[in-house]
Amino acid sequence: MPDPVWGEADVTSAKGADNENFPVGSLLFAKANREHIVAYYNFARVIDDMVDNATLTPEAKIARLRGMEEVLRGEREAPQRADAQTAAILRRHLVETGVPFETASDLITAFCQDAVKNRYETWDALLDYCRFSANPVGRFLLLLHGEDARTLPLSDALCSALQVINHLQDVTSDLRTLDRSYLPQDMLDAENAQVEDVLLARSKPGLRRVFDRLLDEVDRLNRQAADLPAMVRDRRMRAYCAVVVALSHRLAARLRREDPVADRVKLGRVDAVFALCKGLIALVRR
Repeated sequence: MPDPVWGEADVTSAKGADNENFPVGSLLFAKANREHIVAYYNFARVIDDMVDNATLTPEAKIARLRGMEEVLRGEREAPQRADAQTAAILRRHLVETGVPFETASDLITAFCQDAVKNRYETWDALLDYCRFSANPVGRFLLLLHGEDARTLPLSDALCSALQVINHLQDVTSDLRTLDRSYLPQDMLDAENAQVEDVLLARSKPGLRRVFDRLLDEVDRLNRQAADLPAMVRDRRMRAYCAVVVALSHRLAARLRREDPVADRVKLGRVDAVFALCKGLIALVRR
């Protein structure tokens, strides 16, 4: 009889840090903090795998996700398997560092939503999803480094921008493999576009205008986030923020020029070098 929470098998995928828009294992992080960040990333990757697994029902996904949350909060023992152990390991790191548990449990809230919700009606609804799916990552990193709470709203803007960028990058694969779309329905309606247009060979004019409207919002968020590096006290974290801010701007610009329906839009070597230069400038700034 399968376990009602964990099921029969570990569903962790082979996805890794190269699937992300930000440098997960960055050498910019102080060595003392890297193991905490790796523990957080491993947990986030596992719960993302759980909700994206095509073999699990929505009920099974939510049962596993809630089980992970209970392990994270010390309310349940984790079985001796890799996926569940990431929650137990992260719990130890959160207790050690004093970083709030919500920086991890909020991700579970977002992924439980993904298990049952595959369409979004408005930009505000999408932004509320980003509040749980992306913003906790930036908050975890800043609070781990002892940064002031004043940095958090700017970090939220940056993380939400990156999340929407990622939705645009994966707009076709999300619909094809998961029947999931993050394109706001009211924007689609206004441009006489359909969700299914992302499955065509290239973007139709109406769909392109939806992308551009979303990128207008991303640009607004990026403008808010632009001041984040200057507010960060820790030199390494300040450099990291400068790199990620630059990457977010570069990706948004690429999505303006390129068609994410025709091909996945990715950063190039020049983009990476540009972002690294921004980080180095921030690193030496007094």
